[in-house]
Amino acid sequence: MSAAFLPDSGARREPPPDNAPHILLVDDDHRIRLLLSRVLSDHGFRVTPAGDVAAARAAMRSLSFDLVLLDVMMPGESGLQFARELKSQSPLPICMLTARSETEERIEGLEAGVDDYVTKPFEPRELILRIKNILRRGGPAPGPSDEIRMGDLTFHIGRGELRRGEETIKLTERERDLLRQFASRPGLPIARHELSPGAGEDVTTGSERSIDVQINRLRRKIESNPSSPVYLQTARGKGYVLFTD
Repeated sequence: MSAAFLPDSGARREPPPDNAPHILLVDDDHRIRLLLSRVLSDHGFRVTPAGDVAAARAAMRSLSFDLVLLDVMMPGESGLQFARELKSQSPLPICMLTARSETEERIEGLEAGVDDYVTKPFEPRELILRIKNILRRGGPAPGPSDEIRMGDLTFHIGRGELRRGEETIKLTERERDLLRQFASRPGLPIARHELSPGAGEDVTTGSERSIDVQINRLRRKIESNPSSPVYLQTARGKGYVLFTD
């Protein structure tokens, strides 16, 4: 493996903070995943590695990311195909890793909306600078103001990520939406009809029960004793209210 992939001597060694930008690293080469994970972590990024597109999709179902670092050539579905799919669905930034011989793939990637690409082999400083430039173009990295805390739990609003220390607690899309709604109005009751997916519409008895079921499931993930909640409480006659620390 080329020395160009090794981190420089000035790289940081402490674990990245919980609110650091989160990168999804997709590359089928196990050695490159290990080395790049270390480089990115040493420079303050949180990293989730994936060996192929299927693993990347699985990670995205339970985690939110600030950028995808994506190899072009992989067995099965290629990185280019995955990039086209992602860009058709969201503005999530993508930086592609390409070999010098993959000129056509680089052009196709840029045409599909990929934000930048890095040619292998490369210096870690170049990769880090390109990633920082991409994130800067998308606005400042999320900070502590984008978080709420409930005891030993932290919910990152922008990324839709619930963590207990280093552990990420898996949320469904509906649970993530509910937490974002509560986080926008901490300490204030929110009526059931506002929590309904069709907010603003008349809430039927069936949909009220559905919301109650969803709240109970969410309590199991954020409360030490869901039957006697401390944070996500029932506001009698009004709906539900989330108290934060």
